Amino acid sequence: MKASSRHSAGDWIEVRTKEEILKTLDAKGQLDSLPFMPEMFNHCGRRFRVFKRAHKTCDTVNKTGGRKMLNTVHLDGVRCDGKAHGGCQAGCLVFWKDDWLKSVPEPSSPVAISPSQELREVDGQTSGCREEDVWAATNVRATENAAGPIYVCQATQVPAATEPLPWWNTRQYIEDFASGNVALEQMARGFIYMGYRGLINSGIGLGRPLRWFYDRFQRLRGGVPYPRKRGRIPAGKRTPSGELNLQSGEWVRVKSYEEILATLDSNNRNRGLYFDAEMVPYCGRSFRVLTRVNKILDEKTGKMTEFKKPCIILEGVACESRYSECRLFCPRRIYSYWREIWLERVSPPENRLRFVKGSDIRREQFTN
Repeated sequence: MKASSRHSAGDWIEVRTKEEILKTLDAKGQLDSLPFMPEMFNHCGRRFRVFKRAHKTCDTVNKTGGRKMLNTVHLDGVRCDGKAHGGCQAGCLVFWKDDWLKSVPEPSSPVAISPSQELREVDGQTSGCREEDVWAATNVRATENAAGPIYVCQATQVPAATEPLPWWNTRQYIEDFASGNVALEQMARGFIYMGYRGLINSGIGLGRPLRWFYDRFQRLRGGVPYPRKRGRIPAGKRTPSGELNLQSGEWVRVKSYEEILATLDSNNRNRGLYFDAEMVPYCGRSFRVLTRVNKILDEKTGKMTEFKKPCIILEGVACESRYSECRLFCPRRIYSYWREIWLERVSPPENRLRFVKGSDIRREQFTN
């Protein structure tokens, strides 16, 4: 098994045919314990640019931190639509094994596939997996005490498809840079922040002045304030709610960090929804509403979870893993969920409505 993907960020690939991919899968529709999901069949034969090499990811199932994944990439704009998983609206960025892809030149060049890119066989021989097996593997029968189906998807299988990756393993950061996932400047900023946060949390009594200096310095340069402050409402007290009935395509402004902190309890939750440090860089900025989210899969149980009040996903707004030492520079780009009380309607910004027909890459472009 290869140590990392042969593809790097920016490379062009073509998704193999359905027949070729089925030959790589076991009877459960998986390769190296990673499911090929029915939602992915629609992309067979199409060409995409590699967004990031998925040599590592975060454990959203058991919350153990970073996980190492082999021979896998994410593709530009290719997210799961949940149609085979009860209509899950999480919109996860899909994992693609190298064996499901083949390299192609730039779109303007003649196609010339390298003959060395051969399909890997499962256990030394081609698999007998069929398309109906892939569909059947999306859920398992619930137990007598469990209501509704229990789904299996790439997100629920992350622990099985990966291995532990300690944050101090320096090889991951070398690959972050070598693969094109992370620019050198971005990497330097991440390490500086982590070192500074270590001083704040060192217990030597410098936390408050260091946070003040961080905010002061960032304010002078128009940067992001210290992203790990506590909400203003005592734990156990009811947090406020707000309804805007936002719809896809509307424009909103994310309220300031201080305004949002006023709606959070000391555990940084509003009505149970956590406001993460990775959401702070988007405060004060304007975005289009991508969708209202009513239900997502619980990645630990595989059961469908319905929100009591819908949350909002904004175009191009996703976790960049800038402030989380155990999963620093994770390329998974999980969408952030927003309470409507954290947002306010605004008019569409001028000269920002630029669309690329048939392309999902625009979701990343709105925030550049």
